[in-house]
Amino acid sequence: MIDKSTITEHAEIVGSCGNHVGTVDHIEGDFIKLTAADSTDGRHKYLPISAVASTEPGRVITLVNHKAAQSLLQDAPEAGTGPNFQAQG
Repeated sequence: MIDKSTITEHAEIVGSCGNHVGTVDHIEGDFIKLTAADSTDGRHKYLPISAVASTEPGRVITLVNHKAAQSLLQDAPEAGTGPNFQAQG
């Protein structure tokens, strides 16, 4: 799992394809809370940290493309760590 301390507030979240998924509001447990401004319904969404491949300054990159990452967004953080992703080889 990625080191949560490398995920900074207001960092852009992008899919593995480079397309925008959202913006980090802050970390809640094993989830990234996204800003409500990026949501179509104006509410915060949550992305499991287990979906993060890597981070760069000001950027979080998911293991999957932006459409798949958007399908992982939740209305509230659920118990546990979210989906388990495994590298495909």
